[in-house]
Amino acid sequence: MTQIFVASTLFGAMTVAAAIDAGRFGPPGRRRMLLVSDNTAIPELGLDLTASPGFAGVRDRFDEVRSWNEEISPLHPSGWMPRTEELMIWERLFRDRWGLGDEPLELAVETIAASPAKALTSIFSEALITVYADGLMSYGPTRDGLPDGVGSRITRLLHLDLVEGLTPLLLGEHGVPSEVIPDDAFTAVLQKLNRPEPPADGLDGGALVVGQYLAALEILSEQEEDELHVAMLRGVVARGHTTVLFKPHPSSPVRTAGRLAHEAARLGARLVVLDASVPAETWCAALRPSLIVGCFSTALVTASRYHGVPAAAVGTRLLLQRLAPYQNSNRVPVTIIDTMLPHLAEDGTLSAPVLSSVSALHELLVAVAYAMRAASLPERRKEAVAFLSEHASGEMMRYFKKRRLTALGLPGGLSPARRNLLAAALPPRSRRRRLAARAIDAAGLDLDR
Repeated sequence: MTQIFVASTLFGAMTVAAAIDAGRFGPPGRRRMLLVSDNTAIPELGLDLTASPGFAGVRDRFDEVRSWNEEISPLHPSGWMPRTEELMIWERLFRDRWGLGDEPLELAVETIAASPAKALTSIFSEALITVYADGLMSYGPTRDGLPDGVGSRITRLLHLDLVEGLTPLLLGEHGVPSEVIPDDAFTAVLQKLNRPEPPADGLDGGALVVGQYLAALEILSEQEEDELHVAMLRGVVARGHTTVLFKPHPSSPVRTAGRLAHEAARLGARLVVLDASVPAETWCAALRPSLIVGCFSTALVTASRYHGVPAAAVGTRLLLQRLAPYQNSNRVPVTIIDTMLPHLAEDGTLSAPVLSSVSALHELLVAVAYAMRAASLPERRKEAVAFLSEHASGEMMRYFKKRRLTALGLPGGLSPARRNLLAAALPPRSRRRRLAARAIDAAGLDLDR
């Protein structure tokens, strides 16, 4: 059996390398191919992950490495899905091109509900499927419906134990069991990576700010994204850090670092941009920062979990309001970070985490997951109703939208009489109706008080 591993990031390649080392894909001797996919908006402007400094540390697990972008050029990996009548032709093409013959296949893919995973699992219609999760989204519901027959071929969900003891909800509706990649296997991969050379001396122990990529996703405006990073900078400087390391998101524009540099100069702090294309976790191993700050980056959890670096969050409350639609898959990572990490204010103060136990987080996430994907999680309704009934007037309601709860008939939503009254008052034109609905959503928190 040939095993094909699909990775779009170095962190994803590190995750499957750790799983291979831990024996999760059987003993050595099987043919293993790494299929690299660059899913950024303009792949031609990015750096291929095989050229990143840390890739040599994972390369030896695979017999060959191929580029999915090159295989389907000029089509884009995240936007291409072959038509049903073409699937057999594409399978014959790739089996011939990759020398697969008629042998059975196992696919290890990430983000199962989106391409390229969606395309590959449809093309190789008889392959067994392992889904691996390298981030916090695995603790949320499956994002979209899967192509016919795919759910029955998924044998397991492999994941890092990022929130110790928390069970992923991803693919639960398909009865897919989850399997943890051992911590020691992943930390061993981290230790073997080529550590990047720091761009300057004396950086050990500085505060590390990890950037986000929200403007391009139209979650925040460019100005708001810049201000988010500036707020992180102000917070760490107010806590006494004179050296601040900034790790931009791989797809972030140059303007982000420019705005930060100007603010750092005003505050009298030393700002060092870590622009080498290696994960934040690798920088944590190399520089051992005394604090890591971000919005909802997985690096906040991995730095704390695998390197013991204290982590703090900035801007999650704003993101909880801005994420749209409610089903946006980033909602679960934002919720986890918002509840489990302390929050850093611009004056340097740290507030205590909202939740202190994994069991409480699990109950919240089940309710959030049901509100996101009620149609695919009907068996979770009872748990969601119980949670919302208990917390209908408390701070937990920030993780829900009034309009969403109303539409699903859940506690915390508008009563049927009040909903009908407000619906009758909405303007008839669709655009004005949407604007009015948003106004009701914003004011709805006061309507039931």
